[in-house]
Amino acid sequence: MFEFATVGRIVFGEGAVEQLPEIVRRYGRRVMLVVGSTRDRATDCAAAIEHAGCIVAWWQVTREPTVEDVADGLALVREHSAEVVVAMGGGSAIDAAKAIAAVATNDGHLLDYLEVIGKGLALVRPGLPCVAVPTTAGTGAEVTRNAVLDVPSHATKVSLRGEYLLPRVALVDPLLTVSLPAAATAATGFDALAQVIEPFVSNRATPITDALGRAGIERAAKSLRRAYQNGSDIVARHDMALVSLWGGMCLTNARLGAVHGLAGPMGGQLHRPHGALCAALLAPVMRANVEALRRRADGGATLDRYVEIARLVTGTSVASAEDGIAWIDRLATELGVSQLAGLEITLAQRDDIVELALRASSMQGNPVRLTTDEVSGIIDCVLKVQ
Repeated sequence: MFEFATVGRIVFGEGAVEQLPEIVRRYGRRVMLVVGSTRDRATDCAAAIEHAGCIVAWWQVTREPTVEDVADGLALVREHSAEVVVAMGGGSAIDAAKAIAAVATNDGHLLDYLEVIGKGLALVRPGLPCVAVPTTAGTGAEVTRNAVLDVPSHATKVSLRGEYLLPRVALVDPLLTVSLPAAATAATGFDALAQVIEPFVSNRATPITDALGRAGIERAAKSLRRAYQNGSDIVARHDMALVSLWGGMCLTNARLGAVHGLAGPMGGQLHRPHGALCAALLAPVMRANVEALRRRADGGATLDRYVEIARLVTGTSVASAEDGIAWIDRLATELGVSQLAGLEITLAQRDDIVELALRASSMQGNPVRLTTDEVSGIIDCVLKVQ
């Protein structure tokens, strides 16, 4: 038995953003527009929404959102009496908007609903309608039912999670990603790649997520390098927008794994972008999982999945699991997103990261239950431990 949950409506394609005013107007006139670090991209869209008869209040997210940021956003959404929240930006802007929209209609404090460091209570009321418009191809946040928030007081990142986090509409226009710089294209693209690979080997994979994962892995292998080399390559941008979208669908329904289980607490300690952490972790986690599966008696079926990944990314029918890991390692190096080795952490920090990672919900989808030593070994591969 399995289920598949996603947003109520997906609008995808070049020029799709032109439909935004009509979509927003269906949900109300008072709009809170949440934008990312590049506010200029949203100016024309805000003007078009206002031309449709709406009153727009702006709120900008210039970093990965903290719980304090979301609290400030909640105050503004209530002050504005917003009827609909529109997110336009990368994963940070979309996650912040989703969290604000969801908590705005529910009682209590934000921490009541956060996992790991909060009470983890379920949201009981539908949130304000949220329309998500991604301007990067990475997180798939436009179709996920969680929002990742930084908690500086605990030096970690955790999720707000539940069905009411799903936006009402995901509007994905690949043209909005054309101006994304090469470095951001690489980091977000690796996040998207991780989010089709991890659900594909997850212990909760389903036939639907398998189909999306295979298609996403193949497209990312073909187009991530091209999008990095030439941001104006519309075919590559189109492919990566699809990979990101499918990755969001996959992770929502099949969970992730150790890459994202580690990326959260590592991000809290190192203050590095999520995509860059995923890029540095993807090959080492795949290698650790393959080695752990070979040590366990029941790992054969999942090992076959790593072989399939290798054949999808290399285009070679006789590729081994190690060939696929090596291909991903080389791509990360070529795109300049492979190394965190210059960053140092203490042994105590590493122990904290391991403890938080083993408790993270993403880790529960990992295809094999990793030991403390195995998780520590992954960290040692990507960071210098004092």
